[in-house]
Amino acid sequence: MTPLPFLMFQGGVAQAAMELYVATFPGSRIVRAERYAEGEHGPAGTIKVATFSLCGREFMCSDSPVEHHFTFTPSSSTFVECDSEEELERVFAVLADGGKVHMPLDDYGFSRRFGWVDDKFGVSWQLNLAA
Repeated sequence: MTPLPFLMFQGGVAQAAMELYVATFPGSRIVRAERYAEGEHGPAGTIKVATFSLCGREFMCSDSPVEHHFTFTPSSSTFVECDSEEELERVFAVLADGGKVHMPLDDYGFSRRFGWVDDKFGVSWQLNLAA
């Protein structure tokens, strides 16, 4: 068994989200992407299913061809430990651009430098400076 986080996007943005993530996190890449073809259930060219790796951790995603009345929520987020303050600030800035900041980078007692943001695709990230 191999459990993987799965991100379901709406509106055909899965490719753009993967590209942002692999450009933001070092050592990351798109592993494979299967796209809808003409005549299939989803819009041609959108992501049927894809796998990408962020810093060695694999994720899956898709562009849902079905409109849902739900989206991502901050109650489920990806927690990232950054090795340096510069790296933390860079990643936070990229993910916050066009998104929503829940907690700006600051010392919250449980961490000397922590921030929480939803990116422009609605995916929630908790970013922490490693101890």
